[in-house]
Amino acid sequence: MNPILLGVVYSGGVQLGAHALDRLEPAERERLLRSCSTNVENLTDGRWETLLTSAFVVEEPMPLAYALLLVAVLGYAEYAYGAWWTAAVFLFGHAAATLLVYGALRRTTDTRTRRALDVGTSYGFNAVLGALTSALPRGAVRTTARAGLLALAAAPVVKRGRTFTDAGHLAALGIGVGLSLALDYLSEAKHRKMTRIDI
Repeated sequence: MNPILLGVVYSGGVQLGAHALDRLEPAERERLLRSCSTNVENLTDGRWETLLTSAFVVEEPMPLAYALLLVAVLGYAEYAYGAWWTAAVFLFGHAAATLLVYGALRRTTDTRTRRALDVGTSYGFNAVLGALTSALPRGAVRTTARAGLLALAAAPVVKRGRTFTDAGHLAALGIGVGLSLALDYLSEAKHRKMTRIDI
């Protein structure tokens, strides 16, 4: 795929799907959304396919600003690291953050929480955004970006009225930053190895 194509195809597909859902009868729309949701009830029942399907469905069409930001982040990730890397980070971050949230909530007896709709692009988006910090200049810029992004994601978690998706966003971003730190380490190790060979 050419750079930015992955972001356009994914965002466009999700957006078209949201508009198609809006045309359904309310009961059918609700049924389809719930069948794709990674809520506690579905995962407890062993519906692990929702770890994938939930990343391709949103409750309503994405705002234009967010859709463009999603295209930009995925497009730059594809440009910097390739389509397969971008897709892998997106899906891994989405699934891992979802499982962390599920682990924290699986013993809850609150029916509303257990059956909540949990679909969308935001966990994968945050994971790719965090991982992309490895593409920034080394040193203060990269460190400041990581700290700033984590602080922004943590702010809703410490406030009253927080939701489990706020924690999921922070987890996904943390996963992405962790991947970026691993990239830094591997890049540095490769650089040291090449230097030794050159000598």
